[in-house]
Parts: sequence; C-alpha cells; structure tokens
Amino acid sequence: MAISRAVLITGCSSGIGRATALLLHREGLPVYASARDTDALAPLAQLGIKTLRLDVTDEESASAAVKQIAEEHGAVGALVNNAGTGVHGAVEDVPLDTARALFETNLFGAVRLTQLVLPGMREQGAGRIVFLSSVLGRFSPPGGGLYQATKHAVEAYGDALRLEVAQFGVRVALIEPATVRTRFFETAMMQFAGRPGSAYQHFYDELAAWAIEVHEGKSTAGRYAATPEQVAQAIRRAVLAESPKARYPVGTLARGALSMRRLLPDAAFDKFVARQFPAP
Repeated sequence: MAISRAVLITGCSSGIGRATALLLHREGLPVYASARDTDALAPLAQLGIKTLRLDVTDEESASAAVKQIAEEHGAVGALVNNAGTGVHGAVEDVPLDTARALFETNLFGAVRLTQLVLPGMREQGAGRIVFLSSVLGRFSPPGGGLYQATKHAVEAYGDALRLEVAQFGVRVALIEPATVRTRFFETAMMQFAGRPGSAYQHFYDELAAWAIEVHEGKSTAGRYAATPEQVAQAIRRAVLAESPKARYPVGTLARGALSMRRLLPDAAFDKFVARQFPAP
C-alpha cells in the first residue's frame, strides 16, 4: 500500500496547533486540523486545510476522525498529539476530579488516539507520532505538580512507545518547549484549584504576579519565551526528518533548564528552581 502523508493534529483552535497546521499545510502535506470547537477552525478551513471536530476525551469523535482519514488516505501518516489543558494549585489543594480530568486530556486522550492510528501505520510500515510535552516533563516546579505529572507521564509513555513501534517503521518524538507565548499559558497560569481560605493563598498571589510578568515580557522567562511558530518548526522536523530525534527541546530556556537538570544534584537543582519560580 502507498504510504500516507496525511497529518492529524489535535488542539488546533489556537496557538501551537494552529501554527503547526499552517506550517505543514505550506509544506504540501494533507493536514487535518482538529479541535472540539470547529468554529475556531474556520480560518484554517478557508486556507484549504481540512478540519475535524475531535474531542480527545471522547472515544466516538476520536474513532470517527481516524476512520475518515483512513478512508481518504489509507492511514494516518503522522499524528501530532498537541491538545492539552492545565490548572495550577498546590498538590494538597487540587481536587482529585480536577487531576483526573487533566490526565484524561493530556495523557489518556493521546494514548487512545495513538492506539487508533497504530494499526494503519503498522500495515503501511511507516508513521510518525509526535507528543507535545514540555521541559516540565523533566522537572516539576511548585504550583503545577499535577499538570506537570501529566507531562512526566507523556514522557514515559513516549519513551516506551518509541522502542515498541520502531520495528514497524513508526518513529516517535517528544517536543519539549519551556514557556510559550500562547493563550494556554495565560489561562492555565491564572486558573488555580485552591480552596477558599487556602494555606497557600499568598503563594497563589505570587504565582499570578509571576505569570503576568512572564506574559508581559518583563522577566527572563517572558523575554526568552518561545513562539508557537518556533514550536511548530520543531514539530515539522519531527514529522519530516528521515531519522527524527527522540526529543526536541525548543528555545533557549528549555535547553538551559534541561542542562541544569542534568548537571546539578537534586539539592542544588531545588535551589535553582526556587530562585526561578515562585515557591511557598
């Protein structure tokens, strides 16, 4: 069978997903941009990009999206697991239902889509699966432990998957940006799961002020934040490279933070994190 070049991208209503859809469309690939809200995809559809309604937490919509692409191209050639959500709060404060919802979107949604596309990729003997992870999948500052746990899980899943499917010609890559100038950062950082009268309220106030400084470019993290287009370029390389890397750190902040994580012992790295991020 002919090898499919069709790319399915989740979470394309804005930010990284939209930038990736535009970039891969310009590369001449058949792009299927998906999101829960198809109205938000209208600007992409006007450019000739195919759009799909896909809620990664909904089995029926995920199956329907993969089935449509398989009917039109034989298989999904590349899957970009970009859809995600986030919430911040001290680990003690985050309700379990909120934590479960984070994992349903950020991990299990990607897991299910991966399971759905793999049979077609195995049959054609080729495929690419790309996960939008984060440098926070490699270390975990205070205030985001549950969100960051989803990214640690994605890293572990991607590492195992990469070795399991290599025999079938399927390649797996993890994209690891630090701060990215998107609405996701703005909304996730300002959405706290704290309870009224929380013992961590002062910490939340500091975290909100820090997030505003980053968003406005008034801090180092803000000045060196990556753009969605930079992340999209890393995804492009992961999709198109003959031999993609296992990981693509994106931007100066990501490379610097990961270097510090490798070089410093835990106690020293904890001090580094406490200087760079608000801490209770």
